[in-house]
Amino acid sequence: LRTFVALAETESFTTAGERLGATQSAVSVRLKKLEDRLGRRLFDRTPRSVAPTCFGEGFLSEARRILAVHDDVLARATATAPTRRLSLGVSEHATGNRLSGVLRSLRDLMPGLSLSVTLGLSEDLVADWEAGRHDAVVVRRLGRAAYPQASGRQLFPDDLVWCAAPDLVRRDGEPLPLAVISRPCRLMETAVEAMETAGLPWRLAFVSRDLVAVQAAVEAGLGIGCVGRASVPAGAVLLGPEDGLPPLPESEIVLLADGRDRALAPAFDLIADTFAHAAGEPRWQRRA
Repeated sequence: LRTFVALAETESFTTAGERLGATQSAVSVRLKKLEDRLGRRLFDRTPRSVAPTCFGEGFLSEARRILAVHDDVLARATATAPTRRLSLGVSEHATGNRLSGVLRSLRDLMPGLSLSVTLGLSEDLVADWEAGRHDAVVVRRLGRAAYPQASGRQLFPDDLVWCAAPDLVRRDGEPLPLAVISRPCRLMETAVEAMETAGLPWRLAFVSRDLVAVQAAVEAGLGIGCVGRASVPAGAVLLGPEDGLPPLPESEIVLLADGRDRALAPAFDLIADTFAHAAGEPRWQRRA
């Protein structure tokens, strides 16, 4: 039918072949098959011209209608679902080994998903979420602090702890060396406030914007870290009151999500479940 329409519109085997990406002989073969099937001639052909027969002229409109219906049905049958977009913010303290599982689960749940993930500080991520720049954020909540727009969905408790390498050297009378994330990280402020409240001398032994760098510094014995239990580096030991360190506030990892787009609700549930189930066992030990 496409060959017939192209030939009727161009009245040239060569031009019709160029339009269809076929040779002149292929156009002739296709036309012959269609005429044999219909049992009618569609074109009057001379060495110099090609013109539709009376039957061919009447059949042209039918052929176009059939092709239009075919193309419309095919387009609707093969059309992909509209792309769903999700912007997710995640605190570095909440990632650990969980993020890959979350991404894999989202891929399986929503194959056409266009996903944007931002890692950052909880305070910055919450501000971006409240401003509408993220659909959901996974962040830390300290103590009884509440976020203005929602209480959030708890994913797992992640109390703050002091940790250090087993071979960290601490000399009596010297300020305690701290390895912390630089301001405006709330954990650094919490660690300093705890030291000041307890009247303990301290110094900044290592500062970085990245949690992974602070974890490395703790493992290397450069200083004492103040992190969530889930972020204690492998091989580090926990320190507490018996080691002369002050108590730290309770903490949890929560999910804040925009509930206006109902289509994203399954994705939010999946994110929450994956983070909660992947919390895993701690890799630290108590100092002997």
